[in-house]
Amino acid sequence: MSSDLALFRRRLLQNPKQVSALAPSSRFLARAMAEGLGPKTGRVVEFGPGTGRLTRAILAAGVPARMLELFELDSDFVRHLHQQFPGVAVHHIGADHAGEVVAPGVGAVVSGLPLLSMPAEVREAIVGAAFRILAPGAPYIQFTYGPKPPLPPETMEKLGLRVEAGPKIWLNLPPARVYRFYRI
Repeated sequence: MSSDLALFRRRLLQNPKQVSALAPSSRFLARAMAEGLGPKTGRVVEFGPGTGRLTRAILAAGVPARMLELFELDSDFVRHLHQQFPGVAVHHIGADHAGEVVAPGVGAVVSGLPLLSMPAEVREAIVGAAFRILAPGAPYIQFTYGPKPPLPPETMEKLGLRVEAGPKIWLNLPPARVYRFYRI
């Protein structure tokens, strides 16, 4: 685990805009993000796994490694993820390209991406890609550090989404809230 922190800090110093977090997600946030997932969820896709804190929680919830696919842009994180999670598919491409490599019918998309720090068109492309692969009724699970959902109302309306606010995780640096988005 300390190697995860060292890798995170190194990547943060080298590319702060891409990492866009003060610290890796806490285990408390990771558990909240994976809540409700399990062996019956089906395929799960994770956007922006970084060092794999959320990935560990998804696997601990009972999602089989062969049913989990990760999308990560940072090559150092990609190498780390391949080493840490044998049997998990790791794609070294942006989340907005998920529909090019993942068949529709996914049971959940879990995202650790810093949506609020992205331009609106990038945010929309990522969330749009998630809903192109999600099964009807399946959630897009996202956390944010801000006081509001990471998608503005006009984007949710444009994409035909509704949002449910989940728990506020105080034991995270900074505190974060989990949101679940669904297609209307």
